Amino acid sequence: MSTAAPLDPRSQTRNALPFAIVTLIWGSTWLAIHSQFGAVSTQWSVCYRFAVGGAAMFVVALATRAPLRMNASGHVTALVLGAATFMINYNLVYAAEMHITSGLVAVLFSLLVPTNAVLARVFLKQQLSRPFLLGSAVAMLGVTLLFLHEWRATVGDADEVLLGMGLTLMAVATASAGNVLQSSARAKATPMMTLLAWAMTWGAAMDAGFAWVSSGPPTFDLRPSYIAGLLYLGIIASAVAFTLYFNLIRRIGAARGGYVNVLVPVIAMGFSTLFERYRWTIEAAFGGALVLLGLVLAMRARGDTTAPRRGS
Repeated sequence: MSTAAPLDPRSQTRNALPFAIVTLIWGSTWLAIHSQFGAVSTQWSVCYRFAVGGAAMFVVALATRAPLRMNASGHVTALVLGAATFMINYNLVYAAEMHITSGLVAVLFSLLVPTNAVLARVFLKQQLSRPFLLGSAVAMLGVTLLFLHEWRATVGDADEVLLGMGLTLMAVATASAGNVLQSSARAKATPMMTLLAWAMTWGAAMDAGFAWVSSGPPTFDLRPSYIAGLLYLGIIASAVAFTLYFNLIRRIGAARGGYVNVLVPVIAMGFSTLFERYRWTIEAAFGGALVLLGLVLAMRARGDTTAPRRGS
């Protein structure tokens, strides 16, 4: 097990605000995604989202004077990151939401915590302490209760539900691969703004190719709700949120960073309470409380962000 120190108070304070912002943003995206369903295929909606996100990233990079040029190695990293995170992952997420509720998709995405932890351990040699694993176990128990609640609330054919769950689990795997890739030494050699701008652009280009093959030539929806949702998802939920999230992962590790996705279902249910008259049950409330307790335990645990020391 790791002998790294827990996050000190200064680090906790430094990371608390971006952690909260990302959680709040992604907790609201499950509602926004539904504004993208309709006349435009989900494949083209994904493409438009990351085309907007990539353009926003380049504007920010220019404004902050971040370098826009990368070498061949940097473009390969951006291409792989774009394929995993902004092409395969999100096409699977949007497709899953056609079969199951957004709440169930959000809960299943909590599995990024153990998936990130395992992949970071295998590929980055990041260690996990017993307290961190204990906190994760408590949080996963809470996630299980939330999952059971959402499962029981799901109305639909069993095959449809299983298909949606399968698509979501594949999305979790590709999202985790992208999380771990961008926290690697190879990715860290490129400034975050530059890497994300190119990764989203490459992702949007691949999305366009996939959309054209799978659903035909591009179409667009001029409804204000569609355009507003697209701008929110592209600029706020993609350009802003991914910049904050990937910086978090680089600072506190893929396993801890993945806890954003554990809190997202709780936040999503909060938004649903405000806008969709969601009613909390004892089971859901207890599950949410366990998620929060597990988060506190895991974040106070010894670090998961460093490679093993010699002799450890």
